[in-house]
Parts: sequence; structure tokens; C-alpha cells
Amino acid sequence: MIKKYSFFVSASIMLLLLFFASCRSARYLEEGQALVTDVDITGISPEIKENATAYISNEIKPNSRLNLTIYNLFNTRKGRYKVENRRNVGEPPHVLDSSLVELSAQQINRYLQTKGYFNALVTPQVEVKKKKAHIDFQVALGQPFRFGNIHYHADDPTIEAIYAQEVRSKSPAKTGKQFDSADLLGEREKLYEKLKERGYYDYLRQYMRVGIDTNAVAKQANLRVEIENPTDSTTHTIYQIDSVFVKVILPYGQISTRDPYLAVDTSLDMSYNDETGRFRLKPLSRYMYLRPGMRYDLKKENQSYDRLYEMNGFRNVKINHQKVGDGRLNTYYELTPRPVMANQVEGEFTFSSGMSGFNVGNTFSHRNVFGGAEQLEVKMRYGVLFDPRLAGSLANKIFNNDFQVGVNLIIPRLMTPFENSSTGTYGLPRTTFSSTLQFFQQDQTYSNRYFTNSLNYIWYTSPRSQHSLTPVSVEYRVGRLDQAFQQQLEDEGYLLYIRSNNREYFGLNAQYNYTFNAAKLLTKENFGYFRIGLESSGNLLGVLSEVLKLNMSAEGERLLFGVPYLQFAKTEIDYRWYRHLGGNKQFVLRFNGGVAVPYGNNSRLLIFEKSFFGGGMNGIRAWQARTLGPGNYNRADLPERLRLNLRNLDQLGELKLEANAEFRFRMLNNFLGAKLNGATFLDAGNIWLLRDNEITTNGTFKTNEFLSQIALGTGFGLRLDMDYFIIRLDAGLKLKDPQFAKGEQWVIKEFFNSREFKDHFYETHRPDRYNFIQYNFSVGLPF
Repeated sequence: MIKKYSFFVSASIMLLLLFFASCRSARYLEEGQALVTDVDITGISPEIKENATAYISNEIKPNSRLNLTIYNLFNTRKGRYKVENRRNVGEPPHVLDSSLVELSAQQINRYLQTKGYFNALVTPQVEVKKKKAHIDFQVALGQPFRFGNIHYHADDPTIEAIYAQEVRSKSPAKTGKQFDSADLLGEREKLYEKLKERGYYDYLRQYMRVGIDTNAVAKQANLRVEIENPTDSTTHTIYQIDSVFVKVILPYGQISTRDPYLAVDTSLDMSYNDETGRFRLKPLSRYMYLRPGMRYDLKKENQSYDRLYEMNGFRNVKINHQKVGDGRLNTYYELTPRPVMANQVEGEFTFSSGMSGFNVGNTFSHRNVFGGAEQLEVKMRYGVLFDPRLAGSLANKIFNNDFQVGVNLIIPRLMTPFENSSTGTYGLPRTTFSSTLQFFQQDQTYSNRYFTNSLNYIWYTSPRSQHSLTPVSVEYRVGRLDQAFQQQLEDEGYLLYIRSNNREYFGLNAQYNYTFNAAKLLTKENFGYFRIGLESSGNLLGVLSEVLKLNMSAEGERLLFGVPYLQFAKTEIDYRWYRHLGGNKQFVLRFNGGVAVPYGNNSRLLIFEKSFFGGGMNGIRAWQARTLGPGNYNRADLPERLRLNLRNLDQLGELKLEANAEFRFRMLNNFLGAKLNGATFLDAGNIWLLRDNEITTNGTFKTNEFLSQIALGTGFGLRLDMDYFIIRLDAGLKLKDPQFAKGEQWVIKEFFNSREFKDHFYETHRPDRYNFIQYNFSVGLPF
């Protein structure tokens, strides 16, 4: 505890030192100079203000305190800044520049005009005190202009019809709506895309011109849209693809020793030259959507780019076109492959309950096994954990060993025994063959052997819909307790531990997942996200058990290859509702529920890997993972020795209900070079058993009681957005804890009497301790 407080005190002192060091930057400036310490825009709404801030010159925005402090440490001498090497370390001070202030005011004014405020007035006010400058851009918006009459004309009647039907009719720029130039830019881009998709290869965005008249009617902008023809023609030309040439080239600096002769594939009607000699045309051509005889289509060209890059076999893809006559194009695909083979070594040190160890892993990749950008991955991992409390040499102090080896073969198409209609239009289809083997040994008390083989398909039926099907997954596990250790556990009552770990089973599973709108999860839009997963095991074996004459164990379980086979069904649903509230504000509602039912051959207990748990960084964040539920279950009912050894085994469930609400907002646009976001949240839910077991009581789901067993937690989170990834710290506070009696579940009442409450809890739940606040550190958003 003392160490924790010492850390916080040290961190606070360091932050204060950084703050004061950066504040002293003004003393190093020349006479007449002033350090910009504050910039603001007043007189406009927060939504417009956030965008308008981007038009202020970066050279007159306040420095990052950390970067400026570092600069001061390395670039000052005798009370002033050094002249030489000024930009080597840190960030130089942003000094007031009146010309940049005026320029920024003009840029803000131009931005406001694009939003319909044609009479806006931006007046910069500068206040300088003790060499520190405060800049305030004061804005008088005036009344916004609205769209008035909109007239359009195209020199080409066909183009005019496309514009009227496909663009103007769906444009947000309607009469009476507040003027926004973004609506007109969207129209121009939409027309460009629609015409390029219809073969108008030569069409340019500049052919569409918009005249704006703000003088005819007060506060109204009348539009005149003109779509011109090329200067040398009376119509726009529609182009057809004449010939297609495909070339796989060597990376820069390598010289090909192969014959440059272009081979023509008559079945595909494409010319092909592979300087590497490693690729086959047929598997690549599946995702080259521009073919001879087709009309030019920008959409198909972009799809070709996307799919060829998604194959993960090419570092660079270029698609060029050459005119070869009136309305005819030759298309050239040029592909630069990535290195065929790669190897990656990873390692980490681990610490757990006073023990330490390490993990080391190696991943070998081959990116073109059969000439069609198929990817082979071979992964190996070894981990060891040492217990210093064990006697003897270092070898005798090994607490556990874990060795894993896995092989994945990823094929960029659907490998099915029948014809399928997946063309990759909306995403690259994949077939993955996987095998994994694991050996685990723990301190001569427990060993585990796990082997699995699976076949998985992924495909897309729309830009928003992803399907994943695992028609077959074969699992074989042998988990064994040392005989003497097992007898000791039986004598002490660890029946649940024995049944969970001393198991041998065979699994023949099938799984299906459907995901909707996964690509929108990081966008600021209004949308809904949905995912459903279905999984079953042992149904076919259950039907065939009589036909196959499977043997029966002493416990009444059917045996396959000498071990029982699994039978269960599981489904899980995840629905989320995202609403963008303007700027960087977002509100999210989420519901997550699932049920897993063991039946038939293993109806007594669902295996650990298929069970649900409550709490954790992506669930009900006021509880640590696997410490919530099931139902009203309270660990005080267990003997102390069981509470210690059954951790993570007695708080699992077969049914899960969970709901979350989260409000996200921007706190700082620049914090240590990243964006700092905040979030407040409310989490609710629990897990339940379908029937009580030997250890867990009061955990069974009952329709007339489950609402009173819902846990509630709230909290606040910080998210450091680094653009490529997000670092997240959430602090969850318990409000209602269902492990207590109904009149005592609102534990928030005990928050300010926490010492006495925690001491009493420890006396009845030793060695468990009660924490009102749970911290969660992770990478990525919770949902």
C-alpha cells in the first residue's frame, strides 16, 4: 500500500515540475516576443468550433507542455534560447505572429462561409501579459443563408438524366435547408463515381460547375449547376475494355532471368507475364474484375485493388489504362509481391502470484504456397513458470511447462466440394485449415494434452454482412490429475475442481457466426451493430451412437476412441446502438446475452472453455473478470481452503444477460501527441447456471428472481487515441452487488464507510477482499 501511494506522490511531483518548467518558457524569449499560451474561438456552437479550430495556424497554437519542457531542457543557454540546432529535441515555442493571426482569422471566415454564414465577421483579439499571449477569435455569425432555387443543365442529355435520377434526387442540398458547401462537393463526387461506373473513363470532376447567387433573395443562395462536355467533343465517351495484361514484377533492384515473353491464357483471355515464376494466373484473376469486352467501371477497378491487397501477397498493386482507339482501353495489372517467407520471434516475461517465468514464440510465414497467394503459418510457443518457494535446483522450481504448436493454411477463396457464388465483390472470401497441439504440465500434479483440427470459411454477402462457418472442428483433450493429488482433492471436497480438470473428451463441433456493420465500429455515424453466434457439438455422434455401437463408461457416457464425446448447444447475441451527437461525442447502448446447454452425453457439466463469466474489461467493469455471479452466489458459503483453490471455477455460468450504456467525448485534442477522450458508463447484468452444482448454490436462473440478481456498476474512462490504436483505462464503481441479501445489495451506501465494510467482508470471505473500484487497462474500445 505504501509503495502504491509513493508512486502516486512521485508521479504528481513530476507532473508539477513539468508544468512549472513549461510555464517558465516565456523568460527565454527575446524582447517584444510573446509565448502563445491560449487560443479560443467564441461566438459559435461547439460543433462548428471544433472544425473551425483546424483552420488556426499550428504555429500560433499553444505548445504541448511536455514537448516544450523537453525543448527548454536541451535548447536554452544563459537565460535565452540557442540559435543553433533549435529543432533537434522537443518542440520549439510558438511565438505570437500577427500575420499568422490575421491569416487564421481569414481561414476561419472562409470556413464559416462554406457553412452558409456569408456575412460572418471574425475579429481576433490579442492580449499579452508578461510575455504570454492569449488569442481570442471573436465571431459574429449573422443569419445563415439557405438553399434557394436550384437549376441544372448538362450539355449531354444522357449525363443530365443520370445526374437527375442518381444524384440530384438523393442530394441533401434541398431548397430551404441551410447552405453547406459539403453537400455540393458530395454531389460532384457522387456524379463522378456514377459516371465512372458507367464507362465514362475520361470524365473529370471539373466538368461540373456550380454558380451561387446570394443577391436575388435575402438570406437565400440560388444555385445554377452546369455539367459541361469535353472541349473537343459534343458528348462524353463510354469506353470498353479491349485487352487485359497482367504482370508480376520483381521488387526494385532485382533482375529477372525469365523470358519476357507474354503468355496468353485463352481460357481467361488475358496476357500474363510472371517475372518471379511463382504465381499462377487463375487464382489471381478471380479478383481482377475488369475483363476484355466489359465496359469500364471505376467500382470494379477499386474492388480489384481491395481484393488483391487483401490477399496479403502483394506489396504494391497498380492498375493502369491506355487508350487504343475510339472508346477502347487496354488494362494493365502490375503486381509487386511481398517477400515470400518471413519469420517473427516474440518473447515476454510473466509474473503471477509471486511466481515468474517467460514465454517465447516463433511464427514462420510462407505467403505463396501453391502459387495463388495462399498463406502458410507455423507457430510455436513455449512458456515456463518458476516457483521460488519450491525446494531444490532451478529445474526443481519449475511450476509449469506449456508448449504449443499450430499450423494455419489460409486460402484466399472458398474451397468447397460444390460450386459457390462467392466472387469477393464485398470482401475477400477465405478458407482456413487449422491444427493446434498443446502439452501442459503443472508441478507433477496436473497434465493436459489438447489437439484440435478445424475448417473455417469466411465470406461476405453485402458491404455490411460477414459470415463465418466452421462446418467441422475436431477436438481431443486428455486432462489428468496425479493420482495422489486427486485423492487429496477428493478428501478435501474439491469435486468441482476434479470434474473440471480430470477430463478426457472428444468433440465434433460446428459453428456459425454472422456479423452486421463491423466495418463501421470506429466511425462517427448513426448505425446499429449485430452479431450472432451458434455452436453445437456431438449431435451427429448422438444420432449415430447406436449405429456405431459405441461403448458405455461406468458413468453412463458413450465413448469414442476410449473417451466421452461432448454434447452441447450454445448461442450468443451482441447488439449495439451507436448515435453520433455531433463533434466527437457519441452515445452507445449495448445488449449481450447467451445461453449454453450441456445435454446428452455430458449433461452434468459444461466445459470451462464454453462457459460464460461476468465482469472484466469488456463487460461489467466494476468487477474483475470471473468474480461476478452466478445469480446470488456468495463465496462466504465455502470453506476458506475452497475459496482459495476454486478461484475462476466456481463463478462460471451457462446463461448470460448484460447491458451497457456509454457516453464518449473529447477531452483534449493534443495530449502527449495524441487525442485524449473520456467516457462515462453504466453496466448491468449477471450470469446464471441452469442447475446448481456441488459447489455453487443460489446461482440457478429463475424468472421470478433474476431481476433482483442484476449487478449494477458505473464509472469513468480515459482513452488515449493514437490513431492506429487506443489505450484505455476504465475505473468501474460497484453500485449494486447481487451476492448480498436483497436489503444489502446497494453497496454504494457503504462506499464512505468502506474500511469497516471491507474488514467485515474479509473476515467472512478470507482470503477474498472487497474492492468498490475496479481498474481496467487494455488496448481498444470495450465495444
